[in-house]
Amino acid sequence: MTALGDVEDREACATVWAVLTDDERTVYEKAGYHRTFGLGSTPALLVVDVEYNFTGLPGDTAVGSVENFPDSCGPAAWRAIPRIVSLLEIARALALPVVFTTGRPNPASDRRPRVGTDVVDELRPHSDELVLAKAAASPFHATGLVDHLRGLGVDTVVHTGCVTSGCVRAGVVDAAAHGFSNAVIEECVFDRAVLPHQLSLFDMDAKYADVMCLDAITRYLTALPT
Repeated sequence: MTALGDVEDREACATVWAVLTDDERTVYEKAGYHRTFGLGSTPALLVVDVEYNFTGLPGDTAVGSVENFPDSCGPAAWRAIPRIVSLLEIARALALPVVFTTGRPNPASDRRPRVGTDVVDELRPHSDELVLAKAAASPFHATGLVDHLRGLGVDTVVHTGCVTSGCVRAGVVDAAAHGFSNAVIEECVFDRAVLPHQLSLFDMDAKYADVMCLDAITRYLTALPT
């Protein structure tokens, strides 16, 4: 597994390290942050809010995207989506639990070129995959997700989706509080701007999760016992 456990990994995964002074780096290191938490043996894949409200339409610029979908992340979303697709294919091939979240439909905001709360076509959920409509940032708040995962024996949540600084981070914090091990896949999460994305990766890796690259999570998943 690859987490932000040494300087090279930190620089590769979260360039926000570059804004820390030497003393600040020392404080984090001596306090034991950015250690590798480790993952369990029974993971589930969580795809958070990859719906048109937060992606916009493919081909739009960042500014153009918000004309139709004011909360959308534009090109950052569409760079991440093919990577989420590849991870989703692995999870399905291994018959891992897969859960999608969306916002709750709102007729006042869904009359756009696509229904805003629809999961993007590229990630269309299968009929046996759970899709949860949530009313708060965290996928774990009042959705039954904790009981669902525990009922399946899940001990590890692999987090993807958006936005890194919002619903993804809220889900990671809650999952950690409920005792799950957590992996946040750097290439599979996205935000409206680079700075909140990087800061959130930095903070999640320090306290709640292993921030991992797509290659590393692929190696972890494919090495699981059958």
